[in-house]
Amino acid sequence: MDNSQEVREFLTSRRAKISPERAGMPAGPRRRVPGLRRSEVAALADLSVEYYAKLERGNLAGASPAVLEALARALQLDDAERAHLLHLAQAADGSDALARPRRRTTRQWTAPPALQWMLDAVTGGPAFVRNGRMDLLAANQFARAFYAEVYDQPGNQDNLARYQFLDPRSRRFYPDWEQAADITVAILRTEAGRDPHDKDLHDLVGELSTRSDEFRTRWGAHDVRHHGSGTKRFHHRAVGDLTLAYEGMELTAAPGLHLTVYTAEPGSPSEQGLRLLASWAATREAGPDPRRTGRPAPTHRE
Repeated sequence: MDNSQEVREFLTSRRAKISPERAGMPAGPRRRVPGLRRSEVAALADLSVEYYAKLERGNLAGASPAVLEALARALQLDDAERAHLLHLAQAADGSDALARPRRRTTRQWTAPPALQWMLDAVTGGPAFVRNGRMDLLAANQFARAFYAEVYDQPGNQDNLARYQFLDPRSRRFYPDWEQAADITVAILRTEAGRDPHDKDLHDLVGELSTRSDEFRTRWGAHDVRHHGSGTKRFHHRAVGDLTLAYEGMELTAAPGLHLTVYTAEPGSPSEQGLRLLASWAATREAGPDPRRTGRPAPTHRE
């Protein structure tokens, strides 16, 4: 796969973020570019200017691990950015061929019964499984009530990114909307580097880029991140404000899928809110709901 444009834009955007002072270099007068010059990155990475220019033009094929590590140090990449650079290099080499499906047609994935049982066993807060495209693939009763607005809009296709950028209600649901939007796009950008052959992801990015200026601007920033744990604020239409801690982990048996669980601090107003949400969820799901049985969903890498 020719991912030269992705490589070029990623390296250029990282270089533009580092000031000479931050890199321990004199700023000097008459700087025409934001951040470091190519020659300065080359010097920091102990590479020739010509070779670094070749890399930044998008040609990572054949770059050794030592070169990639030197480049990561020079550009002061964090762990997520280092992993993204490695994925870009693997895609450029074609060395990711064994890690991706042979056919790029979309397959259907259904949560195994044991996984759904595990999700349903989480009774203290929302628990769900998503893929790198932000599709909600499986959820407990709590999560279906928590993300009620994602599920009740057919156009969202149970996708958190569509809800974030195309559903106006998301600005109320996420009090810190700008931060939540940054995280969503960074997760999608990370997935694009990890699996550049995902047609469904390309289609989603194209749709969001066409329909949302907010998304298009963030996508162009080339920010990536690992999304493991932290705290977020929400405003649920039924129970009001919630401040929830979350823990996320990749499913060992299903690489590319992520399990996330939200919880509240014991004794806090948010814990009381979750109790109200549990009651509301039970009322909502008094009737049959096809999502409880593990519906077909977009595929993930195996």
